[in-house]
Amino acid sequence: MSDFYYTTNPNSKHDEKQINFDIFNHKFFFTTDNGVFSKRTIDFGSSLLIKNVDLVNLPEGPILDLGCGYGPVGIILGHEFPNRYFHMTDVNNRALELANKNSKLNNVENVTIYNSSVYDSIDNKFAGIITNPPVRAGKKIVSEMIGNAYDYLLDNGFLFVVLQKKQGAPSAQKLMLEKFGNAEIVKKDKGYYILKSKKIGE
Repeated sequence: MSDFYYTTNPNSKHDEKQINFDIFNHKFFFTTDNGVFSKRTIDFGSSLLIKNVDLVNLPEGPILDLGCGYGPVGIILGHEFPNRYFHMTDVNNRALELANKNSKLNNVENVTIYNSSVYDSIDNKFAGIITNPPVRAGKKIVSEMIGNAYDYLLDNGFLFVVLQKKQGAPSAQKLMLEKFGNAEIVKKDKGYYILKSKKIGE
């Protein structure tokens, strides 16, 4: 288990790579390594999530990239929304080191990056929580990331999730509906669902 991307300190031998990613008419640069999620390219789910997150209509407040990996979601959105502040968390220390490196590589300064197993080290409340959850870590972890998001959102804040249909998107939507009272499918593409729920304010 110690070599999986959802462990704290992967044992796999380092083999850093440089990848480029073009989006929003901008070229981003990322350093990846063994022991992190999607080391060869930014995965389709994360790319779809980045393109379909609506940050314009969120309330004031920071945004959480939960399970950030080496940082593509938080860094790209941080670049595109320089007036927003992003928290980026993961359980994988190797991924977090890369995320720090990649934020500097792309000159994105409106981020803070730290270790947290799900919400264990998180004190803030957020205008938005964005996650591409680690399906291979198991349904319990994924359900905690989605189900407990409600308690870490500000009133009128949003949760955005990407999951494949075959990896539990319908059950995730059901859980979001139970917790939030609403759950919208924002986008479907190649078996991936972008799901959104709003924490309705009092």
